[in-house]
Amino acid sequence: MFYICAVSRKNKKITLEKVTIESYAAEGKSIARVGGKVVFVENAVPGDVADIFLYKNKKDWGEGFVSKYHEYSKDRIIPFCRHFGVCGGCQWQMLSYEKQLQYKQLQVADQLKRIGKVALPPVQTIIGAAHPVHYRNKMEYTFGNKRFLLPTEVKDESITSEADVAGFHAKGVFDKVVNIDTCYLQAEPTNEIRNWIKVFGIKHGFSFYDIKQHMGFLRTVQLRICTTGEIMVNVVLGHDDEEKRNLLLSELLKAFPSITTLLYTINTKHNDSLYDLDPQVYYGKGYVIEKLEDFQFKIGPKSFFQTNTYQGEKLYQVTRDFAQLTGNEIVYDLYCGTGSIGIFVSNQAKKIIGVETIKEAIDDAKENAAMNNIKHGEFFAGDVINICTDEFFAQHGKPGVLITDPPRAGMHEKLVKKLLEIEAPRIVYVSCNVATQARDLQLLNEKYVVEKIQPVDMFPHTHHIENVAALRLR
Repeated sequence: MFYICAVSRKNKKITLEKVTIESYAAEGKSIARVGGKVVFVENAVPGDVADIFLYKNKKDWGEGFVSKYHEYSKDRIIPFCRHFGVCGGCQWQMLSYEKQLQYKQLQVADQLKRIGKVALPPVQTIIGAAHPVHYRNKMEYTFGNKRFLLPTEVKDESITSEADVAGFHAKGVFDKVVNIDTCYLQAEPTNEIRNWIKVFGIKHGFSFYDIKQHMGFLRTVQLRICTTGEIMVNVVLGHDDEEKRNLLLSELLKAFPSITTLLYTINTKHNDSLYDLDPQVYYGKGYVIEKLEDFQFKIGPKSFFQTNTYQGEKLYQVTRDFAQLTGNEIVYDLYCGTGSIGIFVSNQAKKIIGVETIKEAIDDAKENAAMNNIKHGEFFAGDVINICTDEFFAQHGKPGVLITDPPRAGMHEKLVKKLLEIEAPRIVYVSCNVATQARDLQLLNEKYVVEKIQPVDMFPHTHHIENVAALRLR
């Protein structure tokens, strides 16, 4: 039984009471059905009985979050991180990893069927992570002068948010930082380095960044910890102070001799992006080397690389398997980034052609190809829909296999039309957003049959998922 309680008619605030959560939807939300209305619920899992506060209330559907639990689902477990539910980095620690995989598998099948509306083979069993913690090779932490207060602390006058802290921005709050003691997403010395910089900064009176005032010395730190053992640290400062900077960096190296590359970046902008900034090498070669199988990849402070090395290797193995290469094919790698997929399949291909919008990524791709002694690969910078013309395909050869790994928005409709014109015998579609992948599969259905579908869990304890689809020309 449920009750609808109008909290405020003027603002149309509505709470649904004692609602049973029925199933999982997508993007970290679950589903309840109330009087014929479908309600998408945050902070809930199937089996919970809870009061739901609606922040969107349409005729046939609504969106809300849990305001009070009456019964917890039997599937709930105790989260292993004490910051869970506050920092927003993980959404699913209250579920066993086995249950997370089940829901992700259902999400892929549901979205492909509901959005794609094309004939599909059975979805293969999701490839789970052997390392569900400490799986990220890259992390970025924020230094701030405002600490996020927990709901239990807000009304306590003895507790203030005025404090120098290091961690993550609180979910939905841009100007306050959750003070993290231990994060389980990356292996040590990630927590040791972050906490050391925080303590050192406080001890020496360094100002921590104030995002509202856009001022402060310590701003962020990025860490890349590779399976090869190499560690890159990039300390981002809000302004330059040579004496403070040299003191910090020299003592950081003494405290952590395992750091193989130490950089600093001066960022006086109002945002944290580094794409238009110039990191400076303080110690080491300025980059790290990561490996996928026997392939080596050079990663700089601005390079893109799969964030989960272990699962990235599995993702690329699936892609290579789906490509069914014989050694005679010209392979086009669209949205190629730093060339990692093309390089990974290169031993089984006649030629590799990579296309990517970001010039710096193409520069990295060329270096990575040279490092791996790949002489039959070419990489081109520019918008994929502008580069992939009839003339381009005529110049470099018709693709035997086309691999595409677009951003979350999926492929541009113009590119889909061009692929339909080119008629590559096989397409392997790697996606980080099953919804847009399903949309594109529907468009490609004009000439292609979906042969295989393989989900891969790249990010345990989050709602994110990668999916690979193999398509054959009709």
